[in-house]
Amino acid sequence: MNDELERLDKANTYMYWLQIQGELSLRKLTEGSEYQEELNYDFNIKGELRHLDTNESFVFNYYKNEHEQNHKRYEVLGHFITQYVYELLERVCMLHKVYIPTDATEDEPRSFFFMSKDALTSSSSLIILLQDRGVFCAGQWGRRAIVSEGLKHGTQMPFIKMALQNHWEVIVLNPNDNFTDLNAEKKRFAARKEALTFTQSACWIPKRGSSSPEEHTVYVWDHFIAKSAARNVAFIAHGYGGLVFVDLLVQRKCEVMNKVYCVAFIDSTHNVQHQSRHDPEIQEWIHKNCQEWVSNSKPLNKTVHFLMRANCPTFSAGTEKYSLAPSCCLQSIFKYLKTMLKAKIATALRNSPAATRSSTRKKTGNK
Repeated sequence: MNDELERLDKANTYMYWLQIQGELSLRKLTEGSEYQEELNYDFNIKGELRHLDTNESFVFNYYKNEHEQNHKRYEVLGHFITQYVYELLERVCMLHKVYIPTDATEDEPRSFFFMSKDALTSSSSLIILLQDRGVFCAGQWGRRAIVSEGLKHGTQMPFIKMALQNHWEVIVLNPNDNFTDLNAEKKRFAARKEALTFTQSACWIPKRGSSSPEEHTVYVWDHFIAKSAARNVAFIAHGYGGLVFVDLLVQRKCEVMNKVYCVAFIDSTHNVQHQSRHDPEIQEWIHKNCQEWVSNSKPLNKTVHFLMRANCPTFSAGTEKYSLAPSCCLQSIFKYLKTMLKAKIATALRNSPAATRSSTRKKTGNK
């Protein structure tokens, strides 16, 4: 029965890709740019980036002996991929883009994140996706993985879809969107005929509430996650995202411990002892409520031991490639989330007033 459902889900996904290919494509985004000919690529029905004429994968060294030019071409491709993934989040995953800070003025640079329609109002589980640090933005585990391995491995879409299929809500954080290009701001203000003076030495200005991954995560926690109706919140944190979560835990200790029931780390760079200043309560919470998957030569889910770092149960992601770790352990992570959720619900039922009264009556009757 499960195999049949999985087959139908894959078929439905395939048909949906067929339907959106005509109106949603990377090629439409690159058309009109100065790199239109050099970036004659699009994602095929399998979500793989392929050249439209040769069907070959992306060529990194397009210009011979021109590293700087090749790098610029790759950066331009990365920009268009970011815009494409944003469209996938909104039009395929049906997530809503939320701008922050919430009290920003009309001319103030803003960041944003994505969330499912009922993320703040539903009492069901809420899954928070927290990516690694890098040039990539919301919805991506890694840019190079998208280019080389495809959307299935490099984006967070499979995680989002699985969460939604389980009738859970989702928030996709955008921790790397920290600065605004001053040159772009100049053009924007000039178009509005605003007379402003910019210093020549600076190139970037930080976005209030999102000037760093840590600040962005705390802001979204304070203004959205902490106020949500969700009783069961879980984080999936990759790379530097794990360090960012522990920073949140340290800063909002009681709130996080009460609202978050588990965390799945993937190749996390956190250091619990250092970040928590050896707080035993935080260390115990991490050990009980967190699990980590790491890039390793061992088969998937085999225990991995670290002599210098043992803060929570750690298992192999089933791959030695850092960029593929999230996609390789997706099924294992969701199995873990479900197991932890069942355990929390069972504990809550045992400790509920009704269960306590029933237990007391039974003990009294047996005397």
